[in-house]
Amino acid sequence: MTAPLPIEIDCRTVKDQLDAAAEFVLIDCRESDEHALVRIEAATLIPMSEFAQRAAELDAHRSRQVVVHCHHGGRSLRVAQWLRQQGFEKAQSMSGGIDHWAVEIDTSLPRY
Repeated sequence: MTAPLPIEIDCRTVKDQLDAAAEFVLIDCRESDEHALVRIEAATLIPMSEFAQRAAELDAHRSRQVVVHCHHGGRSLRVAQWLRQQGFEKAQSMSGGIDHWAVEIDTSLPRY
């Protein structure tokens, strides 16, 4: 049996996985107005406020790695923990959120 994935994943690892076309799902759990300001193109927006109602959209990915990001990492950590309680064993939160992404990965992105 393999050890469970850590609940958090760093931005660089997420970027490397995107570049390698790895099989995982990237979810943005910020609200629509935040998403309109700045976003990671590969991410699907499912606001935290809508997560319980829209979680079924992720059912097909239940066995895959699901990485959730928000602004700084607080909301995404709560969403990742909730997803794990729903049976998404590979749910992870991107530590530092899109703010850290804008500092470390893509400095052209606006910060707020």
